[in-house]
Amino acid sequence: MTDAPPNEVEQSEVPRGDFSGFKKYLKYDLVSGLLVFLIALPLCLGISLACGYPPIAGIFTAIIGAILATFISNSELTIKGPAAGLIVIAIGCIEDFGGNGMTEGWDAADMTAYKAALAVGVAAAIMQIVIGFLRAGILVEFFPLAAVHGMLAAIGVIIIIKQFPVALGVTGKGEPLEMLREFPHYIAEANPAIAAIGIVSILIMFVWPMISSKLGPLKVIPSPMAVLIVAIPMGLTFDLMHEHTYVFQGHEHKLDESFLVKMPDRIFGMFDDITTPDFSALSQAKAWPWVFMFFIIGSLESLLSAKAIDLLDPWKRKTDMDKDIIAVGVGNLCSALVGGLPMISEIVRSKANIDNGARTRFADFWHGIFLLICVALIPTYLHMIPLAALAAMLVFTGYRLAHPSEFLHVYRIGTEQLLIFVTTLIAVLATDLLIGIAVGIVLKMIIHMINGVSLKSLFRPYIDVEEIDENTSLIIARESAVFSNWIPLRRQIVQLGMGQRRNVVIDVSGVKLVDHSVMEKLDEMKQDFEQEGLSFEIRGLDTLKPLSKDHHAARKQVKK
Repeated sequence: MTDAPPNEVEQSEVPRGDFSGFKKYLKYDLVSGLLVFLIALPLCLGISLACGYPPIAGIFTAIIGAILATFISNSELTIKGPAAGLIVIAIGCIEDFGGNGMTEGWDAADMTAYKAALAVGVAAAIMQIVIGFLRAGILVEFFPLAAVHGMLAAIGVIIIIKQFPVALGVTGKGEPLEMLREFPHYIAEANPAIAAIGIVSILIMFVWPMISSKLGPLKVIPSPMAVLIVAIPMGLTFDLMHEHTYVFQGHEHKLDESFLVKMPDRIFGMFDDITTPDFSALSQAKAWPWVFMFFIIGSLESLLSAKAIDLLDPWKRKTDMDKDIIAVGVGNLCSALVGGLPMISEIVRSKANIDNGARTRFADFWHGIFLLICVALIPTYLHMIPLAALAAMLVFTGYRLAHPSEFLHVYRIGTEQLLIFVTTLIAVLATDLLIGIAVGIVLKMIIHMINGVSLKSLFRPYIDVEEIDENTSLIIARESAVFSNWIPLRRQIVQLGMGQRRNVVIDVSGVKLVDHSVMEKLDEMKQDFEQEGLSFEIRGLDTLKPLSKDHHAARKQVKK
């Protein structure tokens, strides 16, 4: 549901998530929290299963994130909870410690791997809290955009590959590229009843957004909930609650509760599923690469999401990124201590929160309360949800991450951006997330040096500062303005501008290259200055040659 635009009084007041805001904007935040809950419930369950955790783990994460982050972070519109972007890391960690992610039932090996993964989550959470207190949230600015988008697209492809067999009712294991080669086998061995649920659910995920606006009151129903409304009756029709077999085209197939979500069998039974970490796992060397992956990728995704939501905020409120990463870290710490998944500021649910008319961070709080009530009081009904339906939702999520338009968008920015994007994607599929994004970063640096950037200026900006008048400073950039030296350059801009309350002019006519990442960040900086009542002017771009027609294309100096 899209609420009406805020009126002039509300615009001037700017909603704040304090005690007065809790009362004043209750009707908006409560409604948005309810609608976001309808999206979050099936996704939390599906993401948990895809990660190799018990389904209740995702619910723990969303509840803890919603309640804790509301009172720690100043991010007004982000929704905290488990995210599809961390599935690849979580299932990789589970499998490295000997689990199979419930693909063959839940056994002692799965529990051992689960507890080890919780310990990894605790260690990563502590690192997040530390960097927040060290005010190191700015590090998110380092990563080049093409490499980050390539990594996210690769995650989307992996999710599709991993969840496709589940949607067909067959078991699929192995590395992504190995599983991709097995797709014809998965289709041939599909369980027809389960595949019917999976295929219908996938179709709903794709078609519902296109037709829901024409369905009157039904338009408020989000796609994941529409899937459950259809998939649960299909599961009951196929009698998945009871073990039996059936014959289809001469082949016998088995149906039973293993194709349904495993949930507590009584009211408040969720508290019986609280699980504590096995910290002895951290004594194993193989644990620490996963700690760093959870820490780096989780922090990066969370900060990027919070930043994106700030740009969509109707009141243009700014999140304190250091405070937000502390909130995420504290949430992750508490979540891992009771058996939950890692959490981030999640972009899809946060965008839905805005579209549903949320005003303050209490919408996140209410979505967590609704999750708590639902899972505590009606767990037996949640047990009726077919796994194939949840897999279908994740297939759609993966498709959105790796949408063909992403490739086209990157290509329009520049062919060199597409090369970095595709190389990062392939590297992630062939190796892992850290190596993949590192490959993308190194490739971008090589391209920069080919375009004339010296090695010494890759990490250090060469700038001179002059005063134009008593209210305006001029920053003259030399050598290069690229992603890898942006952080110190940004620090200088912010110090002169927001710190000293001065207008800033930056002259880039003397640089050899301004890359795509910096072009986007300079535009964002201009918006930040405007919100502070200051001006930020970029000079000299017309003297540089753009590498494509896109406004944010990299620009290089042309030799005369």
